[in-house]
Amino acid sequence: MTEMNTAELLVRCLENEGVEYVFGLPGEENLHVLQALKQSSIQFITTRHEQGAAFMADVYGRLTGKAGVCLSTLGPGATNLMTGVADANLDCAPLVAITGQVGTDRMHIESHQYLDLVAMFAPVTKWNAQIVRPSNTAEIVRRAFKLAQSEKPGAVHIDLPENIAAMAVVGKPLKIDGREKVFASFQSIERAATVISAAKNPIILVGNGAIRAHASLALTAFARTLHIPVANTFMGKGVIPYTDRLALWSVGLQQRDHISCGFDHADLVIAVGYDLIEYSPKRWNPDGSTPIIHIDQTAAEVDSSYTPIAEVIGDIADSLSEILKRADRNHQPEPYAIHLRQDILADYEEHAQDDGFPIKPQKLIYDLRQVLAPEDIVISDVGAHKMWMARHYHCDRPNTCIISNGFAAMGIAIPGAISAKLVKPESKVVAVTGDGGFMMNCQELETALRVGTPFVTIIFNDGGYGLIEWKQYNHFGESNFVHFGNPDFVKLAESMGLKGYRIESALEIIPTLKEALMQAVPAVIDCPIDYRENLRFSQKAGDLTCSI
Repeated sequence: MTEMNTAELLVRCLENEGVEYVFGLPGEENLHVLQALKQSSIQFITTRHEQGAAFMADVYGRLTGKAGVCLSTLGPGATNLMTGVADANLDCAPLVAITGQVGTDRMHIESHQYLDLVAMFAPVTKWNAQIVRPSNTAEIVRRAFKLAQSEKPGAVHIDLPENIAAMAVVGKPLKIDGREKVFASFQSIERAATVISAAKNPIILVGNGAIRAHASLALTAFARTLHIPVANTFMGKGVIPYTDRLALWSVGLQQRDHISCGFDHADLVIAVGYDLIEYSPKRWNPDGSTPIIHIDQTAAEVDSSYTPIAEVIGDIADSLSEILKRADRNHQPEPYAIHLRQDILADYEEHAQDDGFPIKPQKLIYDLRQVLAPEDIVISDVGAHKMWMARHYHCDRPNTCIISNGFAAMGIAIPGAISAKLVKPESKVVAVTGDGGFMMNCQELETALRVGTPFVTIIFNDGGYGLIEWKQYNHFGESNFVHFGNPDFVKLAESMGLKGYRIESALEIIPTLKEALMQAVPAVIDCPIDYRENLRFSQKAGDLTCSI
């Protein structure tokens, strides 16, 4: 074993874990880590803000299943990192955050920029630790990656004091232990098959866990063979192709929709890879009376509205296949929810030919879907547009529409699009954001230009925080403190060396998108949006009745 300093051993451990990129900012207290990264095979991507770095690591983890890595210095650098770390943790994206820290000789006194980062990151991570002995570095790094990537995946944090980083150490990375699949018990499989066979109106609720488990093909075969309709959470898009006759599209809006009728009539909900944080069961099973089968790699959380009558815990694809061998629904009529699809399709097609201006959100999203191929990726920011993206943007494949849902953090779209383009350079990538979210991390467009990740950013421009205005009108009949001014987004893009476009009629949407997606540099499309549709949808949802 070769002698080196702790920072060099840390970086060798990162290489051992297969790390391709580290996203972050340089600082005084991470100097030795940066120097070690320079000598490594890992590409360090210098971002313009630590929040952007964490979001990049977040989306990298979500798309690859491997922990994304972000790096900051101490104090304000670390606090800036926290939003993206918390987002990854609540959305079950594997992430390893590394922070610099003051030397251990200064921690007992008031010290410049010192915060107890281990205590600070504890509530937003699965696990975190400070390296206080150089000889423990390899163990800490291996544990961090193992926990970050184990089901349920999430964020972990490593804190490295600057004097420890510089200390000499003799060591080497630990061997990566393999993770074998765990299979469900035959008893639970038999129980689930019996219940499913007897149900008259079952419905499948599929979440992000099915994507993480690569169970899309198994889920699609399961649904088609047993003729059970499928609703997905915001994070479960694409598990079953949206064109399938059994696909009911996304559930999770805080207002009623046609899919709500399917849950109202269901006599069994088959929850596959579903996490309660994705869509609270109190919204679709408020009194806890609907029977539930829980199929996942981990046991169900305790919730009064989510008490499964059967839990099938193990590899999801295998569980679905084994249940399918034993279930028989040939004697059952088609479930009620299947017939909701015609109403859902009618809603989707309603604005396909709309020529109004400003552009209706449904029209913009409809045209975006027409332009993008099945393998292309959309990253949605958080705001009113997120609700429309969740309802109207549909996917043929998993992980082609990324939505921050558990933490719902504004500012994720542009940094996330950078990661998506790094992971899938052959795919077209679009960041969909409001003007509020855009201004939170638009500085990362310079990062995108510098590292060579061309993608398109679409700004739903309404001059305010549209989602909050929507909520205010629903609650109080008026809005307050939500409006602001914007720069000229086209000139802003051009000043950064990007391509800028402004939509001035509905006819321009598709040709502008196609042109922007062909550019060799990032492009920004400013689209004035008609958010009067928000309240119209609320009215329509309030008037919705379920036919029998």
